[in-house]
Amino acid sequence: MYYNNYSPYVSVAERRAKAKKAMDKLRKKGKKIDPIEIEGRTIAKTFWGKAWCSHLEELSHYASRLDRGKKYARNGSVCHLAISEGMIIAIVSGSELYNVTIGITPITAQKWEGLQTQCSSKIGSMLELLQGKISASVMSTITNDDNGLFPQSQEIDLNCDCPDSAYMCKHIAAALYGIGARLDHSPELLFLLRGVNHEDLILADLSIPTESASRKTVKGNLSDIFDVDIGDEPMKLKAPKSSSLKTPRKTVREKPASSTNKTIRKKPKPAQNKKSKKITAASIRRLKKNLALNNSQLSTLLLVSPTTVINWCKQTGHLNLRENNQLRVEFIAVMNPEEALILLKSMD
Repeated sequence: MYYNNYSPYVSVAERRAKAKKAMDKLRKKGKKIDPIEIEGRTIAKTFWGKAWCSHLEELSHYASRLDRGKKYARNGSVCHLAISEGMIIAIVSGSELYNVTIGITPITAQKWEGLQTQCSSKIGSMLELLQGKISASVMSTITNDDNGLFPQSQEIDLNCDCPDSAYMCKHIAAALYGIGARLDHSPELLFLLRGVNHEDLILADLSIPTESASRKTVKGNLSDIFDVDIGDEPMKLKAPKSSSLKTPRKTVREKPASSTNKTIRKKPKPAQNKKSKKITAASIRRLKKNLALNNSQLSTLLLVSPTTVINWCKQTGHLNLRENNQLRVEFIAVMNPEEALILLKSMD
């Protein structure tokens, strides 16, 4: 029986047990469940997570409801949270399990172009960007309240199916703090949420050596492509026995000259398409295996996040890689495990 339209008190332990049973049922039905698990009292520990939480607390419309949500986030009440382009879906445990949906308006093209202009020449690499190892000026640009990457209150649409009539209930607030915790591990999700690609912030003039050059001294190219200093001794790469990333060359046999004195004129060869062959998910999986790398190591070499590598490996067929990623994959494909390890150590 409810009194004064309020649900009866349910302890945290009871809520957790009830939520666990419900999440297990959803898993059995094939739904992927991604809970928010926070160790200790600090919700966010990295630059991106902290910046998100700080931005929330700066929005005056949210100030009165955030504290309750913070407690819910800390005690494990966010049973599931999924971030996609323009949308957050969450399940939050209260007296019942409540469904939270948060819509985020994509960042405007004008604002995103402005951020690219201000940041592109100041960020050294993709790893620096995602790890938050960037200059104070870039940080202030990205987190700027008016023109930064984080959404304003008018760009956030909040919905929860709980009986609380307030615009922001504690379940929504818990989900918002959960986003900060999730960005600690996958900061690229913030860019996905705003409908942009984090790689656009990196301005790099990358070039990959030709097939013949990649077998010789490639010190300069390594430094340019991977933004590392590989020392005074140039690295020499050996040609691999086989590679799924290359198109085999066909041997052209010339016809023997006839006994007559007629001059044989060869037809001009059609112009070859110099465009790189598309890389497949299977190629990425073979690359990992051939170089004896795990997802984290390969992501370091390719200057992407481990999540990106995992997603590539899960796919089938051709991958729609950005040009810079394509170049790095092609370059690494001609290495052997020892050479990959040397490059990996130089990037630490």
